[in-house]
Amino acid sequence: AAILRNHGLITVGRSVEEAAWWFISMERCCQTQFLAESVGTPLQIDPENARAARVVNGTPFTGWFQCQPLWDRIVREQPDLLG
Repeated sequence: AAILRNHGLITVGRSVEEAAWWFISMERCCQTQFLAESVGTPLQIDPENARAARVVNGTPFTGWFQCQPLWDRIVREQPDLLG
């Protein structure tokens, strides 16, 4: 994932679902960061805990898996999408 100055976010993945999930997650993280900074200086996560979270939450399978409920909802609410 990357933040492109004056352009926004970009993400990649091994599948479209994974890339879409990383985009959604990064967008949410950016929103949370802005909210946190609006009320003060956010506390930093120490590198060891950041790496541990990445091991659990940052795998290609996790990205793909987390996107599945969203995909199911989109297809259910927009049945003509695939037709």
